[in-house]
Amino acid sequence: MKLHFYPYSLARLRLIVLVLLFPILGLASLSAQKRPPGNAPGPVAALSLVLGRPTDRSITLSVMSASEIEASVEYGPAAGPLQKTAPVIARANSPLEIELTALKPATAYQYRLLSRTPGHGEFKPEHSAVFHTQRAPGQTFTFALQGDSHPEREGKMFAPDLYTRTLQNVAADAPDFYLMMGDDFSIERLIQKQTLSPATVDQVYARQRGFVGLVGRTAPLFLVNGNHEQAARSNLDGTPDNCAILAGLARTRFFPLPAPDAFYSGNNEPVEHLGLPRDYFAWTWGDALFVVIDPYWHSAMTVDNEAGKQHGEEKGKSKDGKARDLWGVTLGDTQYRWLTETLTKSRARWKFVFSHHVLGTGRGGIEQAGFYEWGGQDRSGREAFAAKRPGWPLPIHDLFVKSGVTIFFQGHDHIYARQELDGVTYQSCPNPADPTYQAFNREAYRSGDIFPNSGHLRVTVAPESVRVDYIGSRLPADTASTGVANATLIHSYTLPARTPTTPKPLHP
Repeated sequence: MKLHFYPYSLARLRLIVLVLLFPILGLASLSAQKRPPGNAPGPVAALSLVLGRPTDRSITLSVMSASEIEASVEYGPAAGPLQKTAPVIARANSPLEIELTALKPATAYQYRLLSRTPGHGEFKPEHSAVFHTQRAPGQTFTFALQGDSHPEREGKMFAPDLYTRTLQNVAADAPDFYLMMGDDFSIERLIQKQTLSPATVDQVYARQRGFVGLVGRTAPLFLVNGNHEQAARSNLDGTPDNCAILAGLARTRFFPLPAPDAFYSGNNEPVEHLGLPRDYFAWTWGDALFVVIDPYWHSAMTVDNEAGKQHGEEKGKSKDGKARDLWGVTLGDTQYRWLTETLTKSRARWKFVFSHHVLGTGRGGIEQAGFYEWGGQDRSGREAFAAKRPGWPLPIHDLFVKSGVTIFFQGHDHIYARQELDGVTYQSCPNPADPTYQAFNREAYRSGDIFPNSGHLRVTVAPESVRVDYIGSRLPADTASTGVANATLIHSYTLPARTPTTPKPLHP
């Protein structure tokens, strides 16, 4: 395969230089980091900044400090005057959101956090960073994403130093935003050990912020709900302290996720004791439509693994040991109607859809795309869509084909796998921190380009094409044994614009 490299513009090189300076600018905080006890080792930053909810005219900065501070933000165009937000108090270890407004579309911005002990002394600069508002049609930009990080699985799928290296590689790319594909905030062991509480769940989310803040202070973060988050309808029991509610509250408090407004569309149905789960949403950026979908908050039955268990439910058995009917796994009527309207009404040249996995469970990409509400057939090959989903015009895959979806991105399988079905690319994302560098679940994929962990995906969106690069991550000690240096381009492909076609029959 021939690989093509796009030259960077002078403006983008300036942004990259600023991003590469971040570790230097934040050395004071990083030097104070320590490795906490618990089931998810990782850095605890003295000061953590995470961006979210970018629009054409605003962005939200989430500030979390180990001690109480009085904070203000200076911001303005990358080469222009700065304005300042009013000072606010950030309580110790409690995320505080500061909205930066009156921005211009398609513009690079710089910002700087100022802080002091409340009411004492001068404000001092803490971190400096850059971000970009919504791109205009015709502009080239990049975004990036990672597969499951699984911080609770240290040694098998997770190494803190390797994760840090991956996120530093991402930051050097200076993407406009970063997507995390789920299974980044597992609370399984808290449930197993009966230590589940608001405080212990918060610790899981705070520790992950210590890592992803390396990217999130310049690239706004978008979270995709995974099975091990256990933020799921099937876990609800009417109480405010069950695992789904605690996970949902931590998720929306530690990360500024989108809710439906003039810029984002999405889930506007609140959950008791939680409010809006902010689990599915869509937005337009440049020539591209971005759509995040979620089966977990909308399926009455357990979608994958039972809360507190690593596996078992995903092997096709229910709690009573009987085979599960996966027609019970669903986006739900409301989300399906929203997805149909979002995809079919959009005139975007490129359309990207993100979910933790086809159907939210199982293994494989296109191998699973013919089944249940995704493809319309049951496991015996019988067409059952019309009977099981009355009122739904098309299975999800057929909807993708008809509406011209470019790429469907998924995690869950811990592998890089690129496949194609009816003109739609199915892309599985690699783990970002797997020190074993394995191709987990390789046997589930019967076709496609397959490569082992670890690393991240960089996607370049241009008017005439989309390019996906798999950037590998390696620790220095593993370069020789794996034959791959850090930040190596492992695989790449380019997709031209296409015309939507009629879906072909799906045969398992």
